[in-house]
Amino acid sequence: MPKLGLLRACMLTGIASVFAGLPASDSASAQTHPRFAQFNRQPQPPQQQQTPFVKDPGVRNGDAGAGGPLPGLNTDETTFFDAAKEVFSEVDSVSGGPEPGAGLGPRFNMNGCAGCHAFPDVGGSSPVLNPQVAVATLDGAKNTVPSFITADGPVREARFVNNPDGTPDGGVHDLFVISGRTDAPGCTIKQPDFATAVRQNNVIFRIPTPVFGLGLVENTPERNLQATFDGLAGLRGSLGISGHFNRTGNDGTITRFGWKAQNKSLLIFAGEAYNVEQGVTNEAFPNERDDTPSCQFNATPEDHTHFTVETPGPSPATDFSGDVVTFAGFMRFTAAPMPAASTPTTQRGLQVFKNIGCQACHAISQTTTKSPYTGQSNVTFQPFSDFAVHDMGDGLKDRVSQGNANGFEFRSAPLWGVGQRLFFLHDGRTDDLVQAIQEHSSQGSEANGVIHKYNLLSGNDKQALVVFLRSL
Repeated sequence: MPKLGLLRACMLTGIASVFAGLPASDSASAQTHPRFAQFNRQPQPPQQQQTPFVKDPGVRNGDAGAGGPLPGLNTDETTFFDAAKEVFSEVDSVSGGPEPGAGLGPRFNMNGCAGCHAFPDVGGSSPVLNPQVAVATLDGAKNTVPSFITADGPVREARFVNNPDGTPDGGVHDLFVISGRTDAPGCTIKQPDFATAVRQNNVIFRIPTPVFGLGLVENTPERNLQATFDGLAGLRGSLGISGHFNRTGNDGTITRFGWKAQNKSLLIFAGEAYNVEQGVTNEAFPNERDDTPSCQFNATPEDHTHFTVETPGPSPATDFSGDVVTFAGFMRFTAAPMPAASTPTTQRGLQVFKNIGCQACHAISQTTTKSPYTGQSNVTFQPFSDFAVHDMGDGLKDRVSQGNANGFEFRSAPLWGVGQRLFFLHDGRTDDLVQAIQEHSSQGSEANGVIHKYNLLSGNDKQALVVFLRSL
């Protein structure tokens, strides 16, 4: 079966993969945060009930408006994109059978990239049916599905907040193991004890972030990010918003990918996710996360550069490159989500968005720099994000530090494509956009001033705002 046909079959049966969050690095600054002692408190309810009139219209109808190549790519780039999309859609087994890909496990969250980055098209976020339920027992695996994974809920990864001795953890603890699979004889490792972690309030969740348009984000220079951020300083100050960029600990430059903007580049993003989410070692992350001898079936790195190609495909670049280079290329050449046609209601909603100060964090436009790829130099695009991290208060805190983003802070989630997302916020706690807006307000949240303005709006203006967001 062709790989894209296989993907569609996998999406229907729930066999696919996640390409979401990445392991944490602890931050001393987060451990000394003035509200760190409050981390075990339960999230506070929204400060004000939304007007009954306001209703999330739900996922908009019509074409996905996403998942295709950036406009203007040349022939070679378009051929590469199409081939890379097939590689991104591949489903992995342990050693190349029964599923065509290889390198799965020993611990994993899913068995491919595209099943979890699936909606509204390949590269998106959680699909309608959660494929993690089916993959738990695929090919004879003996996994128990954790309580926080449901057939109609979002794809999730789990992180433990603390180690048993009370020190910060924050890393991904994969949901499943290959023990019992027909292609993993002799492997008997166990799943983490999620039931105890849930009972002790020691586990937090992340859902996949869409990868549409990320080449434009990667190619936005720091000077432009900083200029956009500085240009909104007055508005932020009037609303009690601060925020800052997350940065690498090595060269000090701005990081921008992931829920806490913890990753610098699409190549690092791809390599880390391949290892963490699927357990596939690669040239960026060459070591197994669980090196139990009885669960090792392949030489490492399992994904690597190919020096010879037995059956050439349409693009020599994907023939010879390792998967992580191809994944990064797919994301780099994927077009930004296309908004729906403007209407008087969405125009009013955009004005409301600006009037109450949403753009103080969800900056509307960014601009790329010179690019080696066709049609990507000096492009102004509209991600609706400043790519900085902000304190979201007690209600949304996850108690996990990554880089210099502490346990209260998250990147301003890009809003492009939100009209065709099924689940919202970092943990997918709601499928209702109106509730997601209200969840921004809690003790200590930088968004409280904006949500106060939102709550003072008329029902018509609130509805126009929601309709506008669903048009993106």
